Amino acid sequence: MSEEKPAKNAMLQDPETEFLTRVGARVRSARTRLGMSRKMLAQASGVSERYLAQLENGAGNISILLLRQVAKATAIRIEDFLGEGETDAETLSLLDAVRRTTPEERKRLFELLSELRDQGGVDMKTGRVALIGLRGAGKSTLGRLVAERLSLPFIELNREIEAESGLAVAEIFSLYGQEGYRRLEQRCLKMVVARNPAVVLAVAGGIVAEPATYEILLRSFHAIWLRASPEEHMERVRAQGDRRPMAGNPAAMDELRAILEARERFYSRAEASLDTSGKSVETSVKELADLIRELTPAA
Repeated sequence: MSEEKPAKNAMLQDPETEFLTRVGARVRSARTRLGMSRKMLAQASGVSERYLAQLENGAGNISILLLRQVAKATAIRIEDFLGEGETDAETLSLLDAVRRTTPEERKRLFELLSELRDQGGVDMKTGRVALIGLRGAGKSTLGRLVAERLSLPFIELNREIEAESGLAVAEIFSLYGQEGYRRLEQRCLKMVVARNPAVVLAVAGGIVAEPATYEILLRSFHAIWLRASPEEHMERVRAQGDRRPMAGNPAAMDELRAILEARERFYSRAEASLDTSGKSVETSVKELADLIRELTPAA
């Protein structure tokens, strides 16, 4: 419970100063939990180190206080004003009602919403399609071609992550580790959902390793598992000019088979699958297009 450490003289501060001090403590705490220096946060957020220092020391911009006053006057929580996307009055009222529920009631609400989705009462997927599977299955190549054939936008989630962070995926892993990458992956996945009622999305093979993110994908997209034999996976990766899977590792094929076996139960949760082994690109694109039409007849 050491998240926030208000100044010792907080009781002597005026309410505005105390609020800014609390905001600064939360920003500093969040940065510390992520293992980020102030310089790293400045690079990732596009906010100057000088302003971050002021914010963490309780000297945030006065506009924060003005927004707080508006929130109080409208009886709306300040975080509701700061949420992404559009939020109408009815949604704000619903959020307030949910906050007043007990943990048991919230759990039951979640179950009811899940039941509604399962029964088709809420269409979360619309015309969105996600291609999942290991590297080398053809997600990028087939995804781009089938999207063009169906006149749909094509997005690679890793490219969205790089655009959002301003860093290459390798740099993200180097600076923030896998945990930092997974946070960005989930944030960008939500952004794709919010902006695209119809899209073909290619995701990294390891997305299934993060349960919460994978659940968002399965709820929001018609997931298609692109499959291939281990040998074809390996050959396609090498054909792309990447020889790392085999370099100095004679057991690479055994490791690949082990990964496929470990992830199969996750990939099999997809609505449909397409085996691309031994097929030409044109054949696979045609079969994938037909499959997408079956899954999204009204899209």
